[in-house]
Order: sequence, then structure tokens, then C-alpha cells
Amino acid sequence: MRDLPALFAEPRGVAGTAGYGEASDLLADQHESVTFAEVHREVLHPFPARPSRVLDLGAGTGRDAAALSRLGLTVVAVGPTAELRAHGQRLHPATGIEWIDDHLPELTALRRRPERYDLILLTAVWMHLDARERSEAMKHLTGLLAPGGRIVLSLRHGPVPTGRRMFEVSAEEKIHLAATTGLHALHHSEREDPLGRQDVHWTFMALQAR
Repeated sequence: MRDLPALFAEPRGVAGTAGYGEASDLLADQHESVTFAEVHREVLHPFPARPSRVLDLGAGTGRDAAALSRLGLTVVAVGPTAELRAHGQRLHPATGIEWIDDHLPELTALRRRPERYDLILLTAVWMHLDARERSEAMKHLTGLLAPGGRIVLSLRHGPVPTGRRMFEVSAEEKIHLAATTGLHALHHSEREDPLGRQDVHWTFMALQAR
């Protein structure tokens, strides 16, 4: 797994995506080198059965979106980095994924749409948001969930790569923030980095609407 594009808005653009477009070829290779099942092995049990609607936020090159689409789920893949979206459309052309240019915390384009989702997937995205952005984003994400819908997310821990914007976010903070919008924790686990980086580890969580 690689560090997916950050999804947050600033006056002059999505600052957290700095460096991702330029490094999109390398990031695409990293992203596609690990399977969906390996990346999400701890949290496969909360994923919905078909027919269900899935929102993959920070979809990168669409590895996860494509895997879920092949399982028969309806998938919307979201990311603000044009180069990565282009890689995804090239690598996974026959999966029926709908690609959208949007970003956290506002999710302006998604909130204009009537669809609600049984699963929202955020892989290596949440730690790109500061505290204010996380609070705003949590409200919008909860509003996009169908009744009983779930959020599955991963948090990266370790040194911040040069030129990137990341914050240390604890599972406890995430659980507390989710509770303020009516979500409760289904799962919480820790694991090593799938790419083998010794100074990086991950938290995986699943949250559900009451």
C-alpha cells in the first residue's frame, strides 16, 4: 500500500496532493503491487455483500475500487489528482467504476448527488486532514452513509515523507469523533506496513451508522 492522495481543500487548491501528480507513475506501481485482499485483510468482514453501493475516497489508481466492482458492488471512485485518476482508468477500464474529481473535507460534488452509500472506504487518507478538517469531514461522511452504512479506514503512522502533509491521528480520537455523528466502532486493529517499511505501521478501523 502506498500513501494515497490527501483529500482536503485550501484556497489555492488541494495542497495535500502536492507531489502526487509528479510521482504518479511510481505511486501507481506501488499501489498496484499489493492486492486489495492483502491491504484490507483485517477489515474484510465489514465489507458489504452485493448489491451495495461503495464510495472509495482517495481511490488512487483504483485497485480497491476495481476489486470491489469485480465482486458485483457499485463503486464510485473519488480523487483530486488527475494523473492518478488517469492511471486508474487505464489500468481498470472494464470494471464499471465511476470516477469523480472531489476532495475532503467539503466533498462538494458528492453532496450534490442523491446517492447514499453502504460503505465508504478511506485508505491512507484521514491522516492528511488537520483537526478542523477531520471534524468537518466526519459530518459530511456520515451524511453520505445509507442507514446502517459503514466506514472502513486506515491510518498511517510513521515519519512524514518529504513534501507531504500528514498529522498523527489516534484511533481513540477517531472513535470519539465518529460517536459525535452517531457512528460506533465495529473494528480496530494494528498491523505492519504491507510495503515492508520498518518505520511505518497502520491502524485499521470500521465504523457503523446506528
